[in-house]
Parts: sequence; C-alpha cells; structure tokens
Amino acid sequence: MALSVVATAFGGPDVLELRDLPVPDPGPGEVVVDVRAAGANPADWKRYSGQRGFDPSTLPLRIGFEIAGVVSEAGPDAKGPTGTLRPGDEVVAFRVFGGYAEQLLVPAKDVLHKPASLSFEQASGLLLAGSTALHAFDVIGLHGAGEGHSADTLLVHGGAGAVGLLAAQLARQRGVRVIATASPARHDQLRAYGAVPVEYGPGLHERVEALGPITAAFDCVGTDEAVDVSLALLAANGVDKNRFVTIAAFARAAAEGLGAIGGHGPGSGGHGMSPHVRPGQEFRDNARAELLRLAGQGDLEVVVDRTFPLREAAAAHRYLQTGHARGKVVLIP
Repeated sequence: MALSVVATAFGGPDVLELRDLPVPDPGPGEVVVDVRAAGANPADWKRYSGQRGFDPSTLPLRIGFEIAGVVSEAGPDAKGPTGTLRPGDEVVAFRVFGGYAEQLLVPAKDVLHKPASLSFEQASGLLLAGSTALHAFDVIGLHGAGEGHSADTLLVHGGAGAVGLLAAQLARQRGVRVIATASPARHDQLRAYGAVPVEYGPGLHERVEALGPITAAFDCVGTDEAVDVSLALLAANGVDKNRFVTIAAFARAAAEGLGAIGGHGPGSGGHGMSPHVRPGQEFRDNARAELLRLAGQGDLEVVVDRTFPLREAAAAHRYLQTGHARGKVVLIP
C-alpha cells in the first residue's frame, strides 16, 4: 500500500484526498518506483476541474504525470529508453498516471535513468515542461542558426514560468533570439539565459515592436493580450499566423484556427485543440532522453520555485492556479 493523491469529485483543489492504495507487483516490462518527487503541472488540476468533462466512472481520479525516484522492484524485461532498469536505479518517469504517490507501478518504456547531477526535485520537473517547449518549436518550425536561413526571433509569453524558462534556454541553444515577457523581478534571470526580457501589460505591443521584428511566437499564459500582440506583430512583419502556438488559449485557438498543443493532458490533442496541429505524444516521448542529457551536463537548468509535502497537494494546486509560479512546483512524498 502507498499513500496517493486522488480527486474524489470534480471541482477545485478541495476535492483532493490522500488515500492508501495498493501497489501491484511488477509484471514483464514494468517497474515499481519509490517516488522522491512529483512534478505538479496545470494539466494536473485541469484533469479534475471539469474542463474536460464530468464522467463519474473516472473517479476517484489519480493525479500526476511526472515523477523522479528510485526503482524498488523490476519485472522481467524491464528496459526503458536509456537501458535496463534494476532495483536501486535513480530514475525519471514521464508520462505516468497517478504520480502524486509514495510508490507507483510504471511501464518501463516510460522510465529513464536520472543523471546524477540532477536533484530529484529538478528531474521531476523537466520532462513535461521541456518536451512541451520542444513540441512547440516543432509545430512552429523554429529556425535556428546555421540552418540555411536567418535564425528566428521568438516571442515567449510567460517567460518566467516553468515552460517559458526552458523554452528560452532551448531556443537560445539553437541560436534563436528570444524576447520573453515577465514581471520586472524576473528580468535578470531571463537575461542570464540570453533572453531579452520585456514587461507584460499595457503597451506590450509597442515595447516588443521597439526590440525588432519577431518571426515566431509561443504563448504560455493564454491571455487575450498574449494572443493579440503575437498575431499583430507577426502580421506586421508579413509572417503567417501558423508561426504562433499556444499551450493555454485553447478556446481562441479552436475558434480562430491557431496552433495549440497540450489541450487534453500533456502532449495529446483534445478539448479545444486546433485540428491542424497533430498530437505530440510520440514527439515528446522521443525528446525525453535528449532533455535529460542536456540537463545532466549542465546545459539546461530546471528552476524549482516551491516544494510542498504530498499531503499539501491542494495547496500546491492553489498556488499553481495563481499563475505566479516562478518555475516548477514539486510535491515531496
């Protein structure tokens, strides 16, 4: 048995409860992971909020898509993308279901070895946000330096959030110029990653325009300001709207034929998804090992904003819902 967080109804964070749930023995191609850290994401609370339906047969609903921990048991043929898994291995797992737990049975195909240089907290917050950023680049067709054409200038809305921070770093590694919106308190951090920070709010269009033409835009916040400014700046530069992608403004994306990803859980299509953007599960799965390699060798920093005990999952989700998280929010069993 292991303590696990479940949603007992649809609604706000108050529906979350801790329950003692059985952990099955691992079968072929499976491992049991002792969870040391679980990444918390907006996709987690959206699962039980009712935004994607109210099917009572799904309750109680287990929460959490990404974890880091230690393999405690391994079934036969337990081999993941980075090799054979054995008890005692420090690992990262994504995509999982029910990661808010002390212990979890996971398919080996979704378990990768954790670089020793990454803490469990950092590792648990890397793969969903990092693969989201890379999927957005793929949808946009982001051009880096040395690819036979001029490098893009990318506008990132929500540059100080978990996805935005990784997007800024990953884009800069490609030689892309990054302009990122954030509150002034986060500007120095963005500059350290090579991005040009700009304050959001009234006058954003003019402030970004003064920094030079943008050729692509990635919206991590979902506000009308982010969408409107992006589309206007792209149009002014003769750039098609297909070089805009959002992970938050799903209603507008569906209504206006804009690029959107992650509309129904991490990486998949679904509610509010603009139909011309393909689901990205295979792409994101293939990105996992590379993200771990980059982070492990120090080329990618995972910023952990706050940690919460597992029993305070509801408080962690209330904090996520403020929209002011400065990096990853992580639960500690």
